[in-house]
Formats: sequence, C-alpha cells, structure tokens
Amino acid sequence: MEKKVQLLPDERIDELASQNIKIIQSKTVFAFSLDAVLLANFVRPNHRHRLKTVDLCAGNGAVGLFLHNKLGGKFYEVEIQSRLADMAQRSIQLNQLSSRYVVINDDLANVYQQIPKDSADVVVCNPPYFPTSTTSVKNPNPYLAIARHEIKTNLTTVLDRMSGLLKMNGHGYLVHRPDRLPEIMASLVQHRLVPKRIQFVYPKPGTDANMVVIDTIKDGKAAGLKIVPPLIVGQSNGNYTSEVLAMLHG
Repeated sequence: MEKKVQLLPDERIDELASQNIKIIQSKTVFAFSLDAVLLANFVRPNHRHRLKTVDLCAGNGAVGLFLHNKLGGKFYEVEIQSRLADMAQRSIQLNQLSSRYVVINDDLANVYQQIPKDSADVVVCNPPYFPTSTTSVKNPNPYLAIARHEIKTNLTTVLDRMSGLLKMNGHGYLVHRPDRLPEIMASLVQHRLVPKRIQFVYPKPGTDANMVVIDTIKDGKAAGLKIVPPLIVGQSNGNYTSEVLAMLHG
C-alpha cells in the first residue's frame, strides 16, 4: 500500500508498471524519459543483501527506483538540484522504500564527503549529454538545461567519481549519446573503467542509433568486450516494439 505524499501544483504521479514503481514527475521541472528505463533494464541483477548502489545525476530518482527489484541492499541517489532531490525523496516515501534509499542533495563532485571511496558495488548514471559552450543553445528552463547540458558537471567528473566510488570489479553503467562515443571510451579507460557490454539503441528501423548503453567493470581485464544485439525502440508505424513495451508494462 502506497504512502500518501504531498504534491506541488505542477506535479503528477506516473507509474512504471513493469517495476511496480510510482514516481513524482513535473513537466515544468523534470520528467524521466526512456533512457532512464533503458539504463535500468541494462543493469545485471544482483540480489546480494549487502549490495551498495549509487545513482549519480539521479534527477527525480527514476533509475535508482526502477532497480529496486533487480538489486539488493542500499541505494544512494545523488542529485545537485534541490527541487529534484525533494521529488526523489517523496517518490521513495510514496513507494515505501525509505529503509533502502538515501537521497544526497549535493554536487556529485563532493560525493566522497557522504559515500566513502572504493565502497560501491554498482554505480549508475544518466548524465547530461550535451557539452556546454558560449555558442550552445540551452533550454531556457534552468532545471531542464542543467539536466541536459554539462553546466553543473561533465563527462570527466562523472566517470572520475564513478570509478572512485566503485570497489575493484564493481560495475559502472552509463547511458549516453553515440556521437560522443570516442570521447566516452577514452575517458572510461583513463578512469580504470573497462567496457564489457555495449548496446546501441535505435529510434526505429533504418535509422542511426541515438543512444548507447555501456556496462563497465572497474579494473577489469581488457579483453572480452561484447557488442550485444541492438535495441529498436519503435516500429515503423510509431508504436513501441514488444521489447520496449515489456520494459514499460511488464
């Protein structure tokens, strides 16, 4: 039975039926998109009771919450924007998961003040995708601009903290844009994160990939990278494929 929580005027409750999770969303502040579902789906199950998972750039807590059935142990949701961190906290209460989840409202650059280095078994991140520059066009909504552009953090910092938090042989998971893949791969190796599985995601048949999901192991062996079968999100008629429907609805 869900717990009653207070909603702000611009908020609604959505559900990811496949995981039996309700989550507080706001179109004026932040709403999770399919990439959060794809990232959570890509994570390997591990029901160990003492597992420790950290979700960096957690937003409203979507990725971490979507993993509550797949991973055991405790979750730490790290989000710099206080409004989003509050939404994550209330979604945790809504799903009666407060005993397993901790929200850290801070810059991920400061994460070691709250979570010791070399202590996490799993780190996941759905980071801002777009580099920022004086010429880049940003969303006028500051919440959305920070979520999508590297204003408050960047790829190097994300991967540095992901690596620093992970135990040796811990798994780091990332969803990002394929056009930055050379930079991503170089930075992963620089930060001792060895790619082990990569999946390209395509909007529909006959299109270029628009997302890539990566599973890495800290200090893993260099050999053994697998490019797993592609994921097609939509059919030619615009409907979701059966694989994506299963992720959403079970």
